[in-house]
Amino acid sequence: MSSNEQPTPEAAIAPKLIVAVGASAGGLDPLERFFAVLPRDTGMAFVVLQHLSPDFESRMDELLGRQTKLQIHKVTDGILVEPDHVYLIPPRKEMIIAGGKLLLTDKDDSRGFSLPIDHFFRSLAQDAGRRAVAIVLSGAGSDGSRGIREVHENGGLVICQVPEGARFQSMPLSAKQTGIVDLFLPPEEMPSAIVRYASDPERTWETPEGELVPSGSAMDDILRLLRAEYGIDFAHYKPSTVVRRIERRINLSNQLDIAEYARMLATTPDELSSLYRDLLIGVTRFFRDTEAFEQLQTQVIPAILAARTANEEIRVWIAACATGEEAYTIAMLFHEALEAAHRPLNLKIFATDVHRHSL
Repeated sequence: MSSNEQPTPEAAIAPKLIVAVGASAGGLDPLERFFAVLPRDTGMAFVVLQHLSPDFESRMDELLGRQTKLQIHKVTDGILVEPDHVYLIPPRKEMIIAGGKLLLTDKDDSRGFSLPIDHFFRSLAQDAGRRAVAIVLSGAGSDGSRGIREVHENGGLVICQVPEGARFQSMPLSAKQTGIVDLFLPPEEMPSAIVRYASDPERTWETPEGELVPSGSAMDDILRLLRAEYGIDFAHYKPSTVVRRIERRINLSNQLDIAEYARMLATTPDELSSLYRDLLIGVTRFFRDTEAFEQLQTQVIPAILAARTANEEIRVWIAACATGEEAYTIAMLFHEALEAAHRPLNLKIFATDVHRHSL
């Protein structure tokens, strides 16, 4: 490249982590407290998501500009996310991230109330995986509480403002009720926690999942402790998922490696309980696996109805139902099929899960 040529956007350095911060009512104060103490050279990118009035232009760039020296952008469609930059969702838009770029669409008012924080968190989980950090600050409603589940499931970090310190507690409390928040902190303590999380020399963010699975006595000890205490053999779980969640607990508990963490678990029942909850939390939503539910609707359910008389009871069992969205989805599909066939609703659905808090 000659001296007067500029690098293409695709040649830019990717952020170490992508931190998405969701806030609604009462969110300005915690946002200012967060950015006031944020270092200038973390190597991370920050995306701010708010519920914005469609009738007024946001002044968030000016307000946050008083608290940070980082370059602040009102997002334009297709902008590349870069380290040590802040990106603000514009009014009247919905936003996702794909391929490291922020993509905008016009908000469809005909669909009613939108959830821009959930919408972005979900795309971030898919695009950034373990490099995703989702933060929920003050706000009314429950926006963010669905999206953080997918960030968690894909190995990212979830942080929430301490509900008691939020002006509007609904969003933090909804996030808390999911049971998957890794850290509850005041906004001014979040930046240092994220920096510690990102600076672990043992953590390789781009390691392919297939290379993440450790073996040896430490891992065996952890699985044995869980089996002895809770009666569940996590050796039969997807190995990369188990390891991702153990890695996160190692980092959050400030342990050096898996051997030290195994020793800690042997003497710290509260941490063993936290790991157990972290391993069992499932990510679910209505009609989550679209292709599977289409197959169920078009092939499986019609076959079941065809094989039974009109008055014969149909029983369905959903194992590992988590918080129940899958069970209700299947109930809706059967209900619609029975109504369409003009058959009585003679249906029983059983749903079970080993995780009592989810039930």
